[in-house]
Amino acid sequence: MPNMRSDKNPMPEQAADVRNKNFLEVTTGYTVEMALDEAERCLNCKNKPCMQGCPVSVKIPEFISLIKEKDFEGAYQKIKETNALPAVCGRVCPQEKQCESKCVRGIKTEPVGIGRLERFAADYHMAHVEDKIEIPEPNGKKVAVVGSGPSGLTVAGDLAKMGYAVTIYEAFHTAGGVLMYGIPEFRLPKDIVQKEIENLKKMGVDIETNVIIGKTITIDELFEDMDYDAVYIGSGAGLPSFMKLEGENLNGVYSANEFLTRINLMKGYKFPEYDTPVYIGKNVAVLGGGNVAMDAARCAKRLGAENVYIVYRRSMNELPARREEVMHAEEEGIEFRLLENPTRFIGDENGWVSQMETIKMELGEPDASGRRRPEPIEGSESVTDIDTVVVAIGQTPNPLIRKTTKGLETNKRGCIVADEETGKTSRDHIYAGGDVVTGAATVILAMGAGKAAAKAIDEELQGK
Repeated sequence: MPNMRSDKNPMPEQAADVRNKNFLEVTTGYTVEMALDEAERCLNCKNKPCMQGCPVSVKIPEFISLIKEKDFEGAYQKIKETNALPAVCGRVCPQEKQCESKCVRGIKTEPVGIGRLERFAADYHMAHVEDKIEIPEPNGKKVAVVGSGPSGLTVAGDLAKMGYAVTIYEAFHTAGGVLMYGIPEFRLPKDIVQKEIENLKKMGVDIETNVIIGKTITIDELFEDMDYDAVYIGSGAGLPSFMKLEGENLNGVYSANEFLTRINLMKGYKFPEYDTPVYIGKNVAVLGGGNVAMDAARCAKRLGAENVYIVYRRSMNELPARREEVMHAEEEGIEFRLLENPTRFIGDENGWVSQMETIKMELGEPDASGRRRPEPIEGSESVTDIDTVVVAIGQTPNPLIRKTTKGLETNKRGCIVADEETGKTSRDHIYAGGDVVTGAATVILAMGAGKAAAKAIDEELQGK
């Protein structure tokens, strides 16, 4: 038995002062030796607590055992049994709150690096194995999927394997949803996402881009004019939230959605090779403390901003972003202005934002979310020179579908009401899942919803 290390094998990565000037992937992945060493740390527990933390029930101890045996392709295929996007999830899943939070090793030492091993198996497969795509026997039923993000891709893949004719309708010019427009290249290389989408197409899934459901075609027209047997809505949460502050409509104030879409999907980070200009001044303020805020701040730094501030009204303990993202941001020179909140933005004579006024906060009693409520400290206002502001305080579903689909029940946040187990909505043969149901959440939760809905759609349409 080799001498077992107590901590995770560290992830190799680019040096901070190099990577904060490029859009290449920050982490470079485990070597074979590191993966084998990390796999040895898995205790292969009989009751598999790690699996309880996985929204798509990946057979974690089994795939790690295959890595131990140096059967890296077998490990990948084991993950693929329940997870349609291993290379994506290995990179962007919050494993520390899911599978790894349940790992028995984590009680006394560090949990096994499950996410890192998942990525290793997926990267090994992509480098060494040509995908064999089996085209299933058609079953004569048609399903429309609205949105090509993680939820839509998962439901489409699962249904295609069962023989359904599946068409995905995507509003943007490129499929992939939030994986393409929201997550930067340095965290999730786009060619990985596109390879998964190509595999879906080879299975017979049809993807129609530049189609806005609710405008180009309504949900009812999908049934009445196009004879679909079921519709799955996985259109995400693409409507940005703002703070409704004075000066928020000045030039140079972006929603995180627009900012990241211009950079990621429209290749603004390759300007002028791609003609998508993204204005970045010397001083950038990013409002919010989630992963989207970290992504926006780290993009701004890479695009040449001298000072990038994360402005967040609570303390580091309440910051919702992944620890790894926060650590990477700090290493890259992002400045955290915690317990601080903007009160207004001041413009210059040409209508561009030039300053931001903030007020200091202190934490009071816990609010409905269980976190301590931030209270402003009177008289603590200050003003900072700012050329660009990115508002990253969350987003909600676009109202188009709910406004054009009669009888589709939604809640006060504008999210579609759907059964947690099946994705069934208030309308017959219409299912929904992912951020359009939960509000902005994680890639893997959206995939879990797609997986559950595919099973429910099949059961309904086959009369099981």
